[in-house]
Amino acid sequence: MEGAGLYKRMTSTLPPGDTTVLVAPDSFKGSLSAREAAEAMEEGIHDAFPAMQAVLHPLSDGGEGLLAVLVPSLRGVILHNVVAGPLPGRRVTARWGYVEESRVAVIEMAEAAGLTLVPEGERDPCVTTTAGVGELMLLALDRGARTLLIGIGGSATNDGGAGMAETLGVRFLDAGRRPLPPGGAALQNLDAIDLRGLDQRIRGVRVVVACDVRNPLTGPEGASAVFGPQKGASSSDIALLDAALMRYRDVIRKELGTDVQLFPGSGAAGGLGAGLLAFCRAQLLPGIDLVFEHTGFDAALRRSAAVITGEGRIDRQTRFGKVLAGVLARARRSGIPAAAVVGDVQGPREEFVGADGFADLETLVNAETALEEAITHAHHLVRHRTAGLIRRIVPLITKQKRDFHAPQ
Repeated sequence: MEGAGLYKRMTSTLPPGDTTVLVAPDSFKGSLSAREAAEAMEEGIHDAFPAMQAVLHPLSDGGEGLLAVLVPSLRGVILHNVVAGPLPGRRVTARWGYVEESRVAVIEMAEAAGLTLVPEGERDPCVTTTAGVGELMLLALDRGARTLLIGIGGSATNDGGAGMAETLGVRFLDAGRRPLPPGGAALQNLDAIDLRGLDQRIRGVRVVVACDVRNPLTGPEGASAVFGPQKGASSSDIALLDAALMRYRDVIRKELGTDVQLFPGSGAAGGLGAGLLAFCRAQLLPGIDLVFEHTGFDAALRRSAAVITGEGRIDRQTRFGKVLAGVLARARRSGIPAAAVVGDVQGPREEFVGADGFADLETLVNAETALEEAITHAHHLVRHRTAGLIRRIVPLITKQKRDFHAPQ
């Protein structure tokens, strides 16, 4: 077999100690964090080639795991504070990150208003609130933050970020000038927005939002219709919540002069994207691009001969997935091989490997390994699959190194 012969000829020329592989996976949700996945991949690389250098660079698309990825990379600390939870009247302990040197705060909205904080039988996006997200922002301002990096995935809410804004000092009033109660449904009665109490410190900081969806605030592709059902909304709830967010959008446009509906991602996290745009002048960025920027990914890539990435699942609709697509695009731009280990592939493997895809791809789930086994034994399987993968792509690494050092 020509591939095997090529492998035998070229492995002998592989420099054993000066070949660096960048290990840059996302989490395998329900099994491994991004850091744990990277460590398993490193073990697999060393199983195959003990002298090969592996540089661990865990990634996140801005949702779950943003704190764990960004804060250590920026040399910050993880803090714990009790804040408002998504259910009115209940408090939760939320984590957030702070980097003293650069005065950067890292906030995951799901820590204060995430779906996992609400028992399944109590999920109701008509009443859940983002108030706790505003409390985390105030804690960051009190600490002296000049930049707020906010990940807005995994929400239990549909309040357009009104709870967040109210915590920052904005008042949402009905026609009788009475404050609205918390929750997305109350916005159907919104008549006026009073900005006089807004904490002006928010105007002096940069607010950057890691947003992994492009859904608008309202309509058939909006926050309520697309994400409401997973938060506990019935069909009648969805209609009510969408109408309430339309009212919210109209009052914001009238009083602030901003049409949040026009911004891709305004519907993210139950419309928190819209609230951050309107009241914090936030910049919404794809989460993976924000992580690349703040973790020095491109510089690490330039020092590597190949990159291995991975995540729990990829399918035709998501193509390569957010992290995988970002890693692949940058690897191709840098001219180095990119390979992936994933939990499962939905669709023909050939769609993800080849001229427009990865140099090689391994899956945890296959003819011998069922999904349940892959979840239970994820660390061992990622390690084993990575070892096989790195052995197969050694010829590509060697060729890349040889071409780089060849006389021009």
